[in-house]
Amino acid sequence: MSTPSTAIASLAKTIASAFTLLSVLQPAHASETSLDSNAEKSQWLVLVSPFAWAPSMKGHVELGGVHTKADLSANEILHNLDSVFMGNIEVTNRTVGFFIDGVHAKTSQSDRAFGRKVGLEITQTTFAAGAYYRAYQYELGGNTVFNEPRTWRLEPMLGVRWTKLSTSVDVASLGFSTHKKTHWTDPFVGLRSQIDLNDRWTLSGAVDTGGFDTSSKKTYNGQAYLGYRLYLLENPTIIRFGYRVLAQDYRTKDFTGKTFKYDVTQRGPVLGVSMRF
Repeated sequence: MSTPSTAIASLAKTIASAFTLLSVLQPAHASETSLDSNAEKSQWLVLVSPFAWAPSMKGHVELGGVHTKADLSANEILHNLDSVFMGNIEVTNRTVGFFIDGVHAKTSQSDRAFGRKVGLEITQTTFAAGAYYRAYQYELGGNTVFNEPRTWRLEPMLGVRWTKLSTSVDVASLGFSTHKKTHWTDPFVGLRSQIDLNDRWTLSGAVDTGGFDTSSKKTYNGQAYLGYRLYLLENPTIIRFGYRVLAQDYRTKDFTGKTFKYDVTQRGPVLGVSMRF
């Protein structure tokens, strides 16, 4: 199994290779006026953002009276990952916007509880949908390579987060196996921000919190990205590298009448692309 330092070095090489490839693909004389022309023709823009998230997982899961840790490093999750899908779609007119963010992953691990080996399998699908409003914008002077004014902007947002969770616990030495499937929906409120550092580099982030004891006890999500602007396949594109944290604390009753508890925090680096149409 690779060490964290090896994984970081590998990720850095991947990012460097991506920038080199994208620089080659970028047109030598990209038209800075094309974006303005497209914006005049269509007020609404669509942003498609596939991304790769490599989170560690830490917390506790309780099912059928068995309490076990959910404790996996990013390397272990990649090693035990069965399936994954991640992406974001956004529609905006630069004043208001709507977005859908989705993450689906299936992982498995083994732990020890009461001196016995316990197998834990988690399949989680999370979709967040919401809207935001550009409440504040400050002009920084100059333009970006997309021929837009450099700005710092703040955008309050609200939405709902739907989570579907399938958890299985297996104690082979006792011949015991149980599973729980459940789903819940929580409202959330948050804030987005982006600042243009220069014509190409941008810094962005978002935080939100939810749950409010409606379905989850609590939930929070935070992410921050350093982005680089360029034209890819003649479309305005931002390459993003950053860090994301998603924490959820959900509790209900399982079929035995005992407590089902999912209190897990996922955190790790993100590498993604946002292409505008």
